Amino acid sequence: MKTINETNYVDKAEKAILSLRDKAEQQQRGRREPKIVTTSKIRNLLAMTADIYNQVMICQNDKLSDDLKGRIEYLRVRFMYECGREPLVKNFVKEADILPILKEINGSKKNYILFSRYMEALIAFHKYYDGKDW
Repeated sequence: MKTINETNYVDKAEKAILSLRDKAEQQQRGRREPKIVTTSKIRNLLAMTADIYNQVMICQNDKLSDDLKGRIEYLRVRFMYECGREPLVKNFVKEADILPILKEINGSKKNYILFSRYMEALIAFHKYYDGKDW
C-alpha cells in the first residue's frame, strides 16, 4: 500500500486525529467546545470494518475472494454514505485518507488487515487525545 504500511500507520493515525482536533479548535474559537467526529460515529465505522475483518481472517489465501472484494467495495460505499450524512464524518474520512486506503486494499488480505489496524489506531488516538466528542 502506498498510503499506509506496517511502519507508519500508527503515526499517520495520530497525525490525522491531531489535525482534526487542531482544525476543530481553530473553527470553534470563542464557542464552548470544538467538534470533530464523535466516538460513536468512529466506532460505527470500525464495526463495519470489523465485520469484514472476521471473514478476512478465515481466508486461507492472501488474495481475497470475489465476495470479500465486493464487501470491501460496499464498505467504501457505506463510508461515502456516512460522509454525505454527516459533515464531521466527511472531515474525518478525508483527513484520515480512508477512501484512498480502501482502494489500495486491491483484494489483498494483508492490506485489509493493515487497514483494520489503522482504523483501530484512529479510535485509540481519538480516545487518547481527550476522549471527549470535542
